[in-house]
Amino acid sequence: MKESVIKAVKESVSVKEKFFETHLDKVIEAAKTIADAFSNGKKLLLFGNGGSATDASHIAAEFINRFRRERPGLPAIALNTDMAVITSIANDYDYSEVFARQVKSLAVAGDVVIAISTGGGSKNVLNAVEAASKKKLTIVAFTGAKGVKFARMATIPFVVPSEDTARIQESHITLGHILCQLVEEILFELPAKNNRRKAASFPSGSD
Repeated sequence: MKESVIKAVKESVSVKEKFFETHLDKVIEAAKTIADAFSNGKKLLLFGNGGSATDASHIAAEFINRFRRERPGLPAIALNTDMAVITSIANDYDYSEVFARQVKSLAVAGDVVIAISTGGGSKNVLNAVEAASKKKLTIVAFTGAKGVKFARMATIPFVVPSEDTARIQESHITLGHILCQLVEEILFELPAKNNRRKAASFPSGSD
């Protein structure tokens, strides 16, 4: 059993190292894009299924509450959390529309979307990305090696070089944490005068 643990940890570390080595510029680009959206009074919409739904909720919570420092809350919404909304859309239309219909209802120009699908083939995620594209939103995609087609639909694609769902998800949540960290650094580690001005630009209800 010890060998299994060591093997899993080594695989996870290896996949993460390869992923971040090839996506470093994109990580910075995504962080700046999300920070700009928040600065302009826009929001972040996240969604996924299963473990990816949990990742979407987790990342949204880090932005809404706090990550590493005290600061105003940042507007992020995980579209997989409201069971009344999800089940009503699934019942009246189809489960493949549960995220797309929310994007159509909630998203405005300037918002950013983080769409998460380890395999890249989830119909409800793909439909929501199409809806976001029609609204000309910035689309950040988290996926794995099989999600190349899905990644091509995104403005900023992140493709983890693995087909193992566990290893992909471990990289995704690490990416989510790093994006939270960088956004906080961009928005709240400025000189005191600029920091106050930047924080004051957020909508009054965001904190």
